[in-house]
Amino acid sequence: MGASSLDFGAGESLLITADVPTVSQITRASLAAPYISVVFELDPAVIAELVTEIGPLPFVAGAPVRVDPTEREVADATLRLLRLLDRPATIPVLQAQLLRELHYWLLMGRHGGAIRTLGIPGSHAQRIARAVSLIRSDFAKPLRMEQLAMAAGMGVSSFHAHFRAVTSLTPLQFQKQLRLIEARRLMLSDGEAISNAAYAVGYESVPQFTREYGRLFGVTPARDMRATKLGEAASLIA
Repeated sequence: MGASSLDFGAGESLLITADVPTVSQITRASLAAPYISVVFELDPAVIAELVTEIGPLPFVAGAPVRVDPTEREVADATLRLLRLLDRPATIPVLQAQLLRELHYWLLMGRHGGAIRTLGIPGSHAQRIARAVSLIRSDFAKPLRMEQLAMAAGMGVSSFHAHFRAVTSLTPLQFQKQLRLIEARRLMLSDGEAISNAAYAVGYESVPQFTREYGRLFGVTPARDMRATKLGEAASLIA
């Protein structure tokens, strides 16, 4: 995420509380020990309902992406939820209550302070999410700060402050990372030329694109593409 790297594996959970640009890579997997993960999309309505029932507890913004050990209660609820897959007839009856229980244990655990903010109607997190949606929908075009602030229901200066507090980035940094991540996908996955990828995501200068790509990924676009091709060739030989 930006200049930060997080590693997580068995026995750990990755929590994302804001829709921030990220790049992920599986670093360890084999036929004998495959990479398997479970992804849950938290439900703000369930969070809001549980927060009301639980009562006053602290709210913590913190980093939008974090890694912590998975708590025993969370792991247990997740396992029981997964076991429903072996008995499909139980899913309509038991899935909702197990998902609610999972939300409860997450709220009561080490991630709880950050998760609670997601269930507050009109919270800064939810208002900034509306602006993030606008940026994502058309990131190749210049940003209009007034439009983003209006979508979040804030003044421009207040919007800047809250956007950074929620995402850890300024709106321009957020857009830049989205552009670079998409350009990288176009080059490495779709085989687009560097200049084509740069122009496709909104850059007007290839040298500027190359500089900013290097700052984010630590390597130039050309070297990144060569390394990917060499890796693919080595896999074919192996």
